[in-house]
Amino acid sequence: MNTDALTLTFSALADPTRRAILERLARGVATVGELAEPFRVSLPAISRHLKVLERAGLIRREKDAQWRRCHLAPAPLREAADWVEQYRTFWEGQFDSLANFLEEDHRD
Repeated sequence: MNTDALTLTFSALADPTRRAILERLARGVATVGELAEPFRVSLPAISRHLKVLERAGLIRREKDAQWRRCHLAPAPLREAADWVEQYRTFWEGQFDSLANFLEEDHRD
């Protein structure tokens, strides 16, 4: 995943409404109206959130007669998680090294 795609993913995930929408879609396909139900915002506001998620590749929308159904697209989430995992592994190694250093220093 390139940096631009990561930026779009993390930017989309920065908003709690968008994260809630993704959580809902993790349970299955939903219409725009169904996604809007739990929020106290207008349908156009939800549509703007969906556009951000779609631009980041986190959801895909399809038209089914008069309904717009939304699906979770997990690939960008996996790629972002892999990116974070690299740094988690790095920092765990750094903390282990620091702990070893402090234990050795304490013994001396």
